[in-house]
Amino acid sequence: MESTCTKEPTTTRCRRRLHLHYKHRRRGVYCFFFTGIFPEKYLIFLTILYILGLITCAGPLLTILHPPPPPPPGSLYRSQELFLKLWPEIQSDNASALELDNLWRYRRKLKEQRPCLDANAPPEHPVFQGLQRYLIVDANGGLNQQRSSICNAVALAGLLNATLVIPRFDLHNVWNDPSEFGDIYDEDYFVSTLKDYVTVVHELPNELMESYNFSISNIPSLRVQAWASARFYLDEVYPVLQETRVVRISPFANRLATSIPPHIQYLRCLANYKALRFSSTIMDLAKRIVNRMTVKSLNSGGKYVSVHLRFEEDMVAFSCCVYDGGDTEKSDMDAIREKGWGKKFMQKNRTFAPGLNRVNGRCPMTPVEVGMMLRGMGFSSNTSIYLASGTIYHEERYLEPLRKMFPLLQTKESLATSDELASIQGFSSRLAALDYMVCLYSEVFVTTQGGNFPHFLMGHRRFLYNGHAKTIMPDKSKLVVLLQNESLSWDSFKDEMETMLAESDRKSIMVPRVKKSTRKGSIYLNPLPECRCLWESHNSTDFLC
Repeated sequence: MESTCTKEPTTTRCRRRLHLHYKHRRRGVYCFFFTGIFPEKYLIFLTILYILGLITCAGPLLTILHPPPPPPPGSLYRSQELFLKLWPEIQSDNASALELDNLWRYRRKLKEQRPCLDANAPPEHPVFQGLQRYLIVDANGGLNQQRSSICNAVALAGLLNATLVIPRFDLHNVWNDPSEFGDIYDEDYFVSTLKDYVTVVHELPNELMESYNFSISNIPSLRVQAWASARFYLDEVYPVLQETRVVRISPFANRLATSIPPHIQYLRCLANYKALRFSSTIMDLAKRIVNRMTVKSLNSGGKYVSVHLRFEEDMVAFSCCVYDGGDTEKSDMDAIREKGWGKKFMQKNRTFAPGLNRVNGRCPMTPVEVGMMLRGMGFSSNTSIYLASGTIYHEERYLEPLRKMFPLLQTKESLATSDELASIQGFSSRLAALDYMVCLYSEVFVTTQGGNFPHFLMGHRRFLYNGHAKTIMPDKSKLVVLLQNESLSWDSFKDEMETMLAESDRKSIMVPRVKKSTRKGSIYLNPLPECRCLWESHNSTDFLC
């Protein structure tokens, strides 16, 4: 028993050893075989390649099993496709056209009729005795941002009892317009209109200029926070002005609160709605173009529709929206952003969300979208339209559908000769001023994108037309959803547009009560009731001359 018991373990042990030896030997042969053919570094590479292959194959599989959610309604540009589908119906639509004479139905009634205050009310600070003090501002931005700086400067000069030096314009590489104050505005008229309220001079006296080596750029610039209150200027800036005799503020856009003392607010109204008259060159050309536009609109009683279209390449690039240009559009927009804004759009924390921008109504409307909206509202193909715009991005492609819907479309280039435009050609602010005046005279103004131009123009029209802006303000968040729906019928689209037109009529007379210092609460967009006293003291035709 003992010998039997001792032999069995030994035999088993020997068999296990032989098995393991053979197994290790076989593995060693395989290892030797693979190592001989593939060096170790290639084995690592093959392993990584294998893992990447699994990932590559797993991605589409996961997409099939768990597809991404569809894009939200309105996030994709499909307007061109919808236009091509609906064009036969649009072309054959013989429904009764809108009459421009009876378009606006709402009438504004001023509920608050406070007595007009004396614009020469005593200031809140001691009047300077002896030497004059001077205010210098650098107006930055485009035409109407500069305009707000000028008006705010007049108000601030009145608040500080300072003499205002004609504002200087900053040169920006986007607008690229070297125009000075006198190139755009009637400088003498500006000075004479304000003379009983604020003294305005063309330049500093030599005694002060000598202190700064005859260069205004050598005058230290005060940095002021946006929407600074009147109290801030009286407490912080007034003592500096009293000590140094000259204060320079740069930049000055949006550097004064919308809510200021009534007698100072009057100066802001006076500057914007009377003193700032465009130069005779611009005004004379504007009158000629308006007359020609009126003649071409005889079928509607000489009245026409003006459209402010912001589909220039710089606006499209700045919006970071995507249309249908593919790789070509992307490379164009990247180049324009880099040229106009440097590395601003290339920062690591900068994210692009074109679909979200479109859903939120931040994308500039294309010409075809404007045309479909107006035809849907009831404007016939015989409606005369003035298109206020810079150079349209890919004009030959994007403008054609609008011309098909409105053959009587006109621009400043079609209404004026090249000789007439020569003095302002190449100057973006002067061209914008010309568009501003032609739009001001129109019976209907259509805004397609936010910004200073439509805000100032709507305010000016409210001032002229007893509180009614006579402006179509599309609900773009709603519009993009409709324009992406390729199954939408023309009748359904028309119903939606008629509702949108009625809402624009209502909004044209609204005056939002905004407590904060924002653009919506300013006299530039809503002049009444704060500028009512100026409006009542002059015949409204004075402001159209």
